[in-house]
Amino acid sequence: MAKKDSSNKRIKPSETELKEKLVALNRVAKVTKGGRTFSFAAIVVVGDQNGKVGHGLGKARDVSEAIAKAADDAKKNLIEVPIHKGTIPHEQRGKYGAGKVLIKPAADGTGVIAGGAMRAVLEFAGIHNVLAKSMGSSNPHNVIKATIDALSKLRSPMDVAKQRRISMEKLFNG
Repeated sequence: MAKKDSSNKRIKPSETELKEKLVALNRVAKVTKGGRTFSFAAIVVVGDQNGKVGHGLGKARDVSEAIAKAADDAKKNLIEVPIHKGTIPHEQRGKYGAGKVLIKPAADGTGVIAGGAMRAVLEFAGIHNVLAKSMGSSNPHNVIKATIDALSKLRSPMDVAKQRRISMEKLFNG
């Protein structure tokens, strides 16, 4: 599977106040002759709730250390999301592995209609009204990555107008 480069939308964690949320925590046991050794894998979503969101995975022997590693990883993988009047500009599909998602713009007052891992990503991106459906895998890893894929494919109305060479007066005045 060829991986698409979304580096044009990636941003550096700046002085913005990023909030983080633990989405999934997995305990893994490794059996050795001395007994079982437990380690933890944490998935964390970070965002400023104003158009910047990222996800990260951290693994460690201790829960708090795994969460801290995941938060650091998430801050390295931030992307910018175009938000238009509290929702997304257009319908978009995202895919990662067996995880497929569909996100649609919604009217004001609808709220975030999404399940589990998708809800965390959409809320931390700052999207207030959206309809979302997770199809395929329910694995939080794949659902989060598919949601980030869909959000990174979004284009703002200004970007589309520039690409089509439409003047801003025509765009807003009819």
